[in-house]
Amino acid sequence: MSRFWSPLVHSLTPYVAGEQPTISGLVKLNTNENPYGTSPRALAAISEATDDRLRLYPDPTARRLREVIAVRHDLDPDQVFAGNGSDEVLAHTFHALLNHEEPLLFPDITYSFYSTYCHLYGINFRRIPLDQNMQVRIEDYLQPSGAIILPNPNAPTGIARPLSDIETLIRQHPDQVVAIDEAYVDFSGESAIPLVKEHPNLLVIQTFSKSRGLAGLRVGFAVGQRPLIEALERVKDSFNSYPLDRLALAGAVASWEDEDWFQHHRDLIVASRERLAIALRALGFGVLQSSANFLFARHPSRSGADLAAQLRDKAILVRHFPAERIEDYLRISIGTDVECDKLLAAFKQILT
Repeated sequence: MSRFWSPLVHSLTPYVAGEQPTISGLVKLNTNENPYGTSPRALAAISEATDDRLRLYPDPTARRLREVIAVRHDLDPDQVFAGNGSDEVLAHTFHALLNHEEPLLFPDITYSFYSTYCHLYGINFRRIPLDQNMQVRIEDYLQPSGAIILPNPNAPTGIARPLSDIETLIRQHPDQVVAIDEAYVDFSGESAIPLVKEHPNLLVIQTFSKSRGLAGLRVGFAVGQRPLIEALERVKDSFNSYPLDRLALAGAVASWEDEDWFQHHRDLIVASRERLAIALRALGFGVLQSSANFLFARHPSRSGADLAAQLRDKAILVRHFPAERIEDYLRISIGTDVECDKLLAAFKQILT
């Protein structure tokens, strides 16, 4: 029935999300979800909001959520934009701020949704190669561009650039929007949000999916000076004026306010990450230095695809990307210590 498609649809290569199977006893380390679930305060808030008010439309401006985010960062609520996960916020960002005559720049090994958005919105783009150590070189972005988007920490590598490098990048491109995608920043990275007040070209994007365990609720946000946020609002209100439902708003506000839960479980994940990295290196893996809630690792004598397939046979899922330069790497989400131990035991069997 593709004869009914609009011409654009034929040219699209959709993003492929991580697998979400239902396998008994599965150890799921492929989609960077939080292994410790959701703040009890968030669950209680969602339950409390599940009443007859669901017949009413939610607040189209997500005012309360934007207020609590703004207070944390000493900003005005009008400098915060909220949407259905950072993916929707990113989509509006690409549409509203990153489509210019000169190419949009981003790393060649990064979140694959970036190129998907470019094809969807007809954005001219250029991939900038990571160096031999899989790191972003800020100096490589000193070239003609319409805008720049950079994940920090990067995905799937997990490597973060220091905040000083991000500020250098912003200062070097005063006439272009620099969007910093901070989906994983809570796991040891340095947020660029403190730089927003000084730099009108900076947009910082974060999510509740990873560190706050709300991937199933779909909440993300962006922070920037008012003209950038207004551009996002204009696109949103031309697409969907009610992006966040009542339950998502209630859960996100409660989760944001439950700082003790957030910090405790974030610290558990970081500790497990370091423990797992040491153990994988002891098994012969090369493991990149991660500032995220996952590791990017490869074994010098084993195919990444084969390792992923053998783990799946043992009901353990990790993410494999059959792409140039990284085809032998596995991206391994950080689970509980029990889940990480199951992974290590499986690797020991496979590698012997």
